Amino acid sequence: MGNTNAARLRFANGQVVQEFGWDNDVDDDVRLAIEDIIGAELADEDYGDVADAVVIWWRANDGDLADMLVDSMNMLEDGGAIWVFTPKSGRPGYLSHAEIEDAADITGLHAMSTFELGPNWLATALANRGKTR
Repeated sequence: MGNTNAARLRFANGQVVQEFGWDNDVDDDVRLAIEDIIGAELADEDYGDVADAVVIWWRANDGDLADMLVDSMNMLEDGGAIWVFTPKSGRPGYLSHAEIEDAADITGLHAMSTFELGPNWLATALANRGKTR
């Protein structure tokens, strides 16, 4: 596997991972590394079944991230992982961590760890907020 940081996404062989926001600027090494881990191709936006995890390539000019998160949550198996991949600071389409947190808050998610995914992209894990009474 060419991209060791892809292993930090915690995917497993046999999982269905659906991809949103693909464009010609995505990191193909990351995509191939994920496919190596899961042992299959990434499912595209038109995939019609539930997925174990979702990856979203997102840029500042892509629209409303909160709407994208709602759409992706509808495609997930309970407890499925959501990863938002954004361009690094200084790259076209850069999105601040605060903007990711705001979109996550709107949808009942919480922005967790962020790390360098490749030379041009960061990965941010999103998780469901725990319910309190």
